[in-house]
Amino acid sequence: MIINSDNMVSVSDASSRGVSWLVNEAVGGRTMVVMKNNAPAAVVASGADMERLQQLDCLESDLRLWAASMVRIATDTGERHTLSDVAAEFGIDLDAEDED
Repeated sequence: MIINSDNMVSVSDASSRGVSWLVNEAVGGRTMVVMKNNAPAAVVASGADMERLQQLDCLESDLRLWAASMVRIATDTGERHTLSDVAAEFGIDLDAEDED
């Protein structure tokens, strides 16, 4: 999301204009960045922008899982191990009863 410098407002300016002004700007399609000490402190955006950002978060998560899957597929040697073999390597007796 590219923020236009015209959409930046200081905390004091936002305070003097009021919350309803910020909300009306966001509803009108302007994402407003509230600046405090010359640094972004808050963003007021429309509900549609918020939904789009949430969708992007979901897509990012899906993309990370896809990338991990692709790495795993590309590096898979085809070698497999049974549970019994792994347990034996770590000295675990799978037939032992729980002593709880």
